[in-house]
Amino acid sequence: MPLIKYNNQSLSSLTALPAAIPTGKLKLISSQTASDSASISFTTGLNSTYKVYKFVFVNISSATNNVNLVFNGSTDSGSNYNVTKTTTVFVAYHKEDGSDAVLEYGGNEDLAQSTAFQNISTNLKNDSDMGTSGSLTLFNPASTTYVKHFIARTNGMNQNTYSMDYNTAGYFNTTSAINAVRFQMSTGNIAAGTIYLYAIDNS
Repeated sequence: MPLIKYNNQSLSSLTALPAAIPTGKLKLISSQTASDSASISFTTGLNSTYKVYKFVFVNISSATNNVNLVFNGSTDSGSNYNVTKTTTVFVAYHKEDGSDAVLEYGGNEDLAQSTAFQNISTNLKNDSDMGTSGSLTLFNPASTTYVKHFIARTNGMNQNTYSMDYNTAGYFNTTSAINAVRFQMSTGNIAAGTIYLYAIDNS
């Protein structure tokens, strides 16, 4: 087996994580729990205090069938959620009975310089034991120099009884600060579930 390397160093020779990788403890900023909610919006807590913020989704379920969990950002504290973004998506999924398993690029679900909401989990069903969990990491949202990168990964039990590992990455193509983020379903409400907002605290 080939030796795994980072920047031409074997992992066994690394005594510390590279400086580019953020480290620190998670600091809970806030949380919101859905109860047949049209959306969940975080309009405070995203600022220049921290460089990395992480949203964690726990058992998010939909009020209707065949819908997607989506998100968008705001540069005006939540008055509008329409920031231009470019994204990429890939998905791995496996059916409960083992009859189907695929790893594929989600070319019909990514965005190219679009202000639309981005999918982060798809094909959800209104059923008591179904839903999705995962996280979305947002990097340096208060920067007024750089675009704002994000990476999301969720695992959903979708309406066709698949385990769907949904991976999204991209950037908000703006040098304005992202100071609010909204999560919602593509259609209908968020039936239940909690979203936590953490910061990575290096102090």
